[in-house]
Amino acid sequence: MSETIKIAIADDNTFLIKAIQDKLSFFDDLDCKIKAVNGKDLLAKLEKNPDINLILMDIEMPEIDGIEATAIIKARYPGIKIIMLTIFDNDENIFNAIQAGADGYFLKEVKHDALYKGIIETLNGGAAMNPSIALRALKLLRNPFSIENAKSKEEISLSQREIEVLEQLSKGLSYMIIADNLFLSPKTIRRHIENIYTKLQVHSKLEAIQKAKNNQLI
Repeated sequence: MSETIKIAIADDNTFLIKAIQDKLSFFDDLDCKIKAVNGKDLLAKLEKNPDINLILMDIEMPEIDGIEATAIIKARYPGIKIIMLTIFDNDENIFNAIQAGADGYFLKEVKHDALYKGIIETLNGGAAMNPSIALRALKLLRNPFSIENAKSKEEISLSQREIEVLEQLSKGLSYMIIADNLFLSPKTIRRHIENIYTKLQVHSKLEAIQKAKNNQLI
């Protein structure tokens, strides 16, 4: 495309927005018109300026996440292309993103030249993805019923120590007491809890405990 490509970026981490902008800055025909910190913010800014060619969309965001925002935008602005740009490569997110109407799916570690090639490919009607994502997407489309078990398979990958920390959390104990009970430092406990949140894709203690109970981890 010879004319300027108007880009929107949605990510709740402003540092990562800057990192994405840095990748786009290598190419004179890309112009970042909108920066949004969540899906709600993005939708509000699109109402004021819908003249966008493509959105680079994070998945895990507060208020309205990337998958829900994708579905809404595809209904309101079907001409806008959307590439998911995330750290999460699990089957559930890939499947849900495709169902919501995503046109591509990249991990945030993607190099600037590969991202640019993916943007051009997507605008030309293709479906740009990391090779590993494309393979998993193909398998999911061939066997969509496998997604029913995908989430629980991932969540059961907690370590024994993480499960012990979760059990202590479920009793309402403080980080300090949990550290004493498990003969660890409070800093180590916090690191375990951060890992638990990431693996379970939750944002609070209550969510973590509930998901763990639902999947019979504790």
